[in-house]
Amino acid sequence: MAVANKMMENRPHMFWTSCATHTLNFMLQGVGNLLRFKGVIEKVKVFTIFIYAHRKTLALMRKYTKKRDIVRPKVTRFATSFLTLQSLVDKKKDLRIKVASDEREQCKHSKSIKGKMTYATMVSAYFWNGVSLCLRVFELLFKVLQLVDGDKKPSMRFLYGELQKARNEIKEALKNNEAHYRPIIQIIDEKAHDQLDGPLHLVAYFLNPCYFFKDQSIQHDSLVMDAMFTCVEKFFLDNFEVQNRVINIEMLKYKRKEGGFGRHLVEIRCIENDDNYDLGMILIE
Repeated sequence: MAVANKMMENRPHMFWTSCATHTLNFMLQGVGNLLRFKGVIEKVKVFTIFIYAHRKTLALMRKYTKKRDIVRPKVTRFATSFLTLQSLVDKKKDLRIKVASDEREQCKHSKSIKGKMTYATMVSAYFWNGVSLCLRVFELLFKVLQLVDGDKKPSMRFLYGELQKARNEIKEALKNNEAHYRPIIQIIDEKAHDQLDGPLHLVAYFLNPCYFFKDQSIQHDSLVMDAMFTCVEKFFLDNFEVQNRVINIEMLKYKRKEGGFGRHLVEIRCIENDDNYDLGMILIE
């Protein structure tokens, strides 16, 4: 941060922005530490540690899951937690058959305290309901993390829009119960503030036809338009002629869909293909 501030003093046309992957990991961590999710994640952790700690329990698990593992390592802890939850759900039927099998009963490890705990976990409907809830919430943020963590495509033009989409879908996943979704949204907003909602993020959101053509009310958002002015003033420092042309001529062409932005095929594909990130990149370039 100190180096970034020093650089911006010497180069006033520059922006500093935090690592989006790092910030999203903090979001996942914050949500995962909420009481209603933390208990489920801890139980999954105890279960997987028990299974992988003993050769016989691991061999038995792989027998019933057709040699498929349940732990799917990722770079960050909470991304690993999400993938492991997802893997458990995929193998739920096999795991429940495994814990009810005679082979498990004959395994000495199953008679230990941890063995009995893992059995209770696997047969608990309350646990599996908790896993489903975790996945409904984590999956929406994990999709954004996957978007920004990839190296194939520039992602800033989608970051703010997809994060807003995730916020709305989390509310829907929790049946718009404010008492349930408010702590999650609060964590998302706190982590994103001054990190993922800076001028560059907002301008990239505004200039992405896949969002703007779908909802032109974006141009009436004071935060978005203020970010546009900030970027133009910073990119074209003291060049008022260029600033005027960008704001009063070029931006109006974009809003009115003049030139290439007015092609019917472009508009239709932007509206119908929410996941077509390449299209947005082509248009902005």
